[in-house]
Amino acid sequence: MQKREEKINTYRYLVGAYYGIQEMDEYDLKEYILKDINNYIEEYQRLNPIEDFDFIEEREKVKNELSLKTKLQDSLLVLPKINASMELILLVKKRIKLIDEESRWQILKKIVYLRYLIVFR
Repeated sequence: MQKREEKINTYRYLVGAYYGIQEMDEYDLKEYILKDINNYIEEYQRLNPIEDFDFIEEREKVKNELSLKTKLQDSLLVLPKINASMELILLVKKRIKLIDEESRWQILKKIVYLRYLIVFR
């Protein structure tokens, strides 16, 4: 039997996966996958009740506080469990890679800007 904290963490990554896939507009069958993930979450809640835990509040917290990259990474854990297509898994990985590249460019721009400030001050 799972401990309380393990149950909560599992619930969080399931919800994170849902919201990660919600951002995958490039996937035509997104609504079907969202329904499958939602059913998986409901089944998890039914089989793993957690005393004194507000599932709805936690869902909102995950939705609003986790980064898109984290949500997409969570979806990579969930998609195989619901037998999602390899096409979607590859699209998610591609999206994560794009987020990483954007982050690197942002860091590089900041470094260049700071060097500029140092040189021309």
